[in-house]
Amino acid sequence: MPIQTYNTLSRKKEPLVPLTKNHINLYVCGITSYDYCHIGHARSALAFDMIVRYLRYRGYTVTYVRNFTDIDDKIINRAAEQGVSASALAQRFIDEFYVDMDHLGVDRPTLEPRATEHIQEMIDLIDELIAKGLAYQSGTDVYYAVTGFPEYGKLSGRNLSDMQAGARIAINENKTNPMDFVLWKGSKPGEPTWDSPWGPGRPGWHIECSAMSRKYLGDSFDIHGGGQDLVFPHHENEVAQSEGCCGKPLANTWIHHGFVTIRDEKMSKSLGNFLTIRDVLAQYHPEVLRFFIFSTHYRNPLDFSEAAMMDATAGLDRLYQCMAAIDDLSAAEIAENSTATVSAKDSHKLTTIEERFQKVMDDDFNTAQALAILFDAVKTINKICQQLPVRPAQADLNLITSSGALIKKLAGVMGLLKEDARTYLLHKKSTLLEDLDINEAEILQLIQDRKDARAAKDWTRGDSIRDQLLARGIELKDGAEGTSWQIKGH
Repeated sequence: MPIQTYNTLSRKKEPLVPLTKNHINLYVCGITSYDYCHIGHARSALAFDMIVRYLRYRGYTVTYVRNFTDIDDKIINRAAEQGVSASALAQRFIDEFYVDMDHLGVDRPTLEPRATEHIQEMIDLIDELIAKGLAYQSGTDVYYAVTGFPEYGKLSGRNLSDMQAGARIAINENKTNPMDFVLWKGSKPGEPTWDSPWGPGRPGWHIECSAMSRKYLGDSFDIHGGGQDLVFPHHENEVAQSEGCCGKPLANTWIHHGFVTIRDEKMSKSLGNFLTIRDVLAQYHPEVLRFFIFSTHYRNPLDFSEAAMMDATAGLDRLYQCMAAIDDLSAAEIAENSTATVSAKDSHKLTTIEERFQKVMDDDFNTAQALAILFDAVKTINKICQQLPVRPAQADLNLITSSGALIKKLAGVMGLLKEDARTYLLHKKSTLLEDLDINEAEILQLIQDRKDARAAKDWTRGDSIRDQLLARGIELKDGAEGTSWQIKGH
């Protein structure tokens, strides 16, 4: 069965059938480079990183194009505030974007075109639209005539007449219709400009993606993606430009991810709840952010909170703890000529992990259910490990180690379990101890002091040391092999 994807255009799930067999062409709208990236940008980057990884895992060749908007009103205004050129500001935040993406472990797209490197392609496209009667010059500006494209509004489900009646657009006498949008802006003093048939100026925002997607992927391609906030007007206007010019569907499938909120409020600098990727990664491992994002289906709203991140941390820890246990088991001495002890039911759960994983991921990339399948496998492995004899059968060991390798492979589709399990857990322990302002040597010394006190029958001091450690977040457990310790709650 082919992968099913939800298509914003048709408002239903449809089979993903590429225009070229086994090859997917994907275009995603990238950042406007004028500031540090926030967690909404992280969701977009990670969602499409996951989709590309999964498509490649399923055997498709993927050409993934994601652009940079490096000329825009926001860039120009921010550059003026900082007393630098627009190009210098844009380059700075493109560089910072890569720093954030590398920390998140996001794979680079196949192509990353920049708007300012494709001005001629935009001019050529605008020329074609004018020739077809879909655009007109007014003064030094050029506008798209929305009434010339009868299907305007089909992507967003909006009706042009209703939009015109309810439009809150400042009166612009240069426009034929208030819903017409700019393709080319005449130059203003102090702004970057390029020569054009309509005079010096710069492109409008929407024309960029139509020109760049056309250059690298052709008039029609398989998937166009972005956030839900781009459906209107940006993607709606892309459809009007590209399809009005070429007369072909711009994209067969439109994929849009949901918004990120913070404590159920839209993320906003004015509300003081604006979090950059760096803010988050200063407190959490990058894979924790990935786990948090993929624990919710990409189309659903995602609410960021400390509690949600703590849940994601616990979930990721559980996966790594299982991988560490499997690594330890692989060194176990094998019982010669022994038969397998794992039940048929548990064996079936482990041998069908990949089949079940593919089934839910093929259903519109359902990472939330995919994680549930991985956790079901981890639960089964943990139960088996607790029941295994000291010297396990070779067949049981093979089943567990192969299942662990498969879990790592499938989790890798979401960019998870990329670290060595022991390294991850030791670093986490070290970080937690640092937060508790205590180190392992100090803990071991206090355990020894307690042991000495108990040997001297000084029970009061022994209990006092236990209570002292507990107050600092360290729990002791006495057993046949001595006293072990763990961080409370971990």
